Amino acid sequence: MTRSPAVRFLQPKGLAVSPNYTHVVEVRSGRTAYLSGQIAVDAAGQVVGAGDFEAQARQVFGNLRLALTAASMNFSHIIKLNLYLTDMSHLPVMSRVRAEYIGNNPPPASTLIQVAGLAYPELLFEAEAIAFTEGD
Repeated sequence: MTRSPAVRFLQPKGLAVSPNYTHVVEVRSGRTAYLSGQIAVDAAGQVVGAGDFEAQARQVFGNLRLALTAASMNFSHIIKLNLYLTDMSHLPVMSRVRAEYIGNNPPPASTLIQVAGLAYPELLFEAEAIAFTEGD
């Protein structure tokens, strides 16, 4: 899916360009959805993939997909992504799984933070997003 012309992805001169995020995403008009942080729990509220970062990352992005679908959106509508890891050694796996779901054309504005812990001790990853579409 192509990005909306109502959204501009900007890499300002003087800021280092990254293939993984865009410095500025300007929204001109449309509908915005704010997605709460998604963690690796299934529909029954059970933690998925305890000790398995990749399984947790896939559950997190799967949960984001469900949240986006509820707002009649998909991953191409994400304009801002906040990622929380309990251990930065998981970054390569997270980056690979993220690219499978979100891609990088252009990448959304993003923030990556290492945290001491999440809602449950078994959790290794959480992601929240802001999505935009021109539609009603």
